[in-house]
Amino acid sequence: MKKDSKIYIAGHRGMVGSALFRLLKKEGFKHLIVKPSEALDLTNQQAVIDFFKEAQPEYVFLAAAKVGGIEANNTYRADFLYENVMIEANVIHQSYVHGVKKLLFLASSCIYPKLASQPIKETCLLEGPLEPTNEPYAIAKIAGVKLCENYNRQYGCDFVSAMPTNLYGPNDNYDLNLSHVLPALLRKFHEAKQTSAPSVEVWGTGNPLREFLHVDDLAKACYFLMQNYTGNAIVNIGTGKDLSIKELAKLIQEITGFKGEIVWNSEKPDGTPRKLLDVSLIHSLGWKHRINLEEGIRKVYKEQFVDR
Repeated sequence: MKKDSKIYIAGHRGMVGSALFRLLKKEGFKHLIVKPSEALDLTNQQAVIDFFKEAQPEYVFLAAAKVGGIEANNTYRADFLYENVMIEANVIHQSYVHGVKKLLFLASSCIYPKLASQPIKETCLLEGPLEPTNEPYAIAKIAGVKLCENYNRQYGCDFVSAMPTNLYGPNDNYDLNLSHVLPALLRKFHEAKQTSAPSVEVWGTGNPLREFLHVDDLAKACYFLMQNYTGNAIVNIGTGKDLSIKELAKLIQEITGFKGEIVWNSEKPDGTPRKLLDVSLIHSLGWKHRINLEEGIRKVYKEQFVDR
């Protein structure tokens, strides 16, 4: 990409899209194309056709998606499947039609089998059943990966699929009914501290292991791949390190300064037992994460809750 290239960031107001926008601005790219969802419904095929005709982007970062945590994924199953498939199909197809030089599609580590061998290699895709609670979202993301792969094969496109691990950072979702585990815990512990609550309830047993990546690191990885990688192999993006939800809760308790008790509600689902990505491919290409977990959470907590 050149500094005056026309670059479309789909989903620029979400956590990933906004991180990409900040990074590309900082790097000096002058022609970033963005459209809020109120002005462009990416599930509407004709709207996307009209947008691509007018904007004629040369590069596309496809970060737009309907996302949420276990509760949201399990409740709005049809919405998660339909909306994500439509977004991907419309943007990827129009990128082909309008001769986009390169597209980077953001998938998700939840596309891997529930009981995949750990750490999860990119080749594990479709080797076993998915986690039931987020199966519709995972199937939609798998469809996006396969769209990229097969547009490359049939039409000679340069569409790359990146597989980020669990993310956190600026512009995360802190709605307790829709959010992922890390932002949900930050909000719960902060509010419990503010009200001097005696305890905080956390879903599940605390035993599942999860890996977390700061979204600014993800943005740098996407920029790196856009500049340095071409191929049909999907690319995992993560830290290569994980911790239990119990350890995460204790870390967030310490960061927020909450002095009460943690109560585990084991009647709530745990989700996948472990989800650690094998990041040897992206390491071999020359990229590694920079922000360690405690540093990243402290920064996010300060920005989201303390400084406001």
